[in-house]
Amino acid sequence: MLDYKIVFPRKIRPAALLLIACLPAWRASAGPPFVTDDPDTTDYKHWEIDTFTLYGHTAGADFGQIPALEVDYGLVPDVQLHAILPLTYARVPGGSSQYGYGDTELGVKYRFFHETDVLPEIGTFPLAEVPSGDSGRGLGNGQTQIFAPLWFQKSFGAKKDWTTFGGGGFWYNPGEDHRNFYRFGWELQHDLNETLTLGAEIYHETPFFGGGHGHTAFNVGGYLNFDEHDHVLFSFGRDIDGPNRFSCYLAYQLLF
Repeated sequence: MLDYKIVFPRKIRPAALLLIACLPAWRASAGPPFVTDDPDTTDYKHWEIDTFTLYGHTAGADFGQIPALEVDYGLVPDVQLHAILPLTYARVPGGSSQYGYGDTELGVKYRFFHETDVLPEIGTFPLAEVPSGDSGRGLGNGQTQIFAPLWFQKSFGAKKDWTTFGGGGFWYNPGEDHRNFYRFGWELQHDLNETLTLGAEIYHETPFFGGGHGHTAFNVGGYLNFDEHDHVLFSFGRDIDGPNRFSCYLAYQLLF
């Protein structure tokens, strides 16, 4: 299997590893457009199709999925099948830009406890990042990554127009110079009206490669709801403590 050293000199390998490792943070299909997830599943026998673009910049390097397709399907009540098919862009300092098909994300979300007046909704969403991208060109991780999280959600307010969700889990992250890591996050959002929802999140990841440091980041964003089928999702943010200087996400979502 090709190694990152073939393309990236050692002095910039941390930047390359950061780019590749950051991709799952954005792809782990939150309640898009956020990194932090929720336990809600796609309705039974319904589809959710997101055509999206994400971009991140760190220390002179760039990464993104431009564009990517996310497909979710309600297989049975409280169980959702999930896939992301991305075209990936990567550029590191001193290296050439690379563009091509990236790692495929597959997952199953299971909501095993519904919200009550007192208790939150609870679910899990295990994901696998399948190494379909060319790791030698910086378009993939080169190994199968697995995420095992637990997510919580609670709505409140007289009209249930406030929602908060979060949790986290463990990333299995094999490969040279890689290490397993944890991600935790929490989000708060408010339905301003039937058309606009705004929210913000904060999340933290422990170090994911040898000699690296963890990072803490925030995003703000929301949803434009044109009708029950058509939505636009957006967010942007950056690290509070870490190298990522800017990240953004934009998607058109179709529900049917």
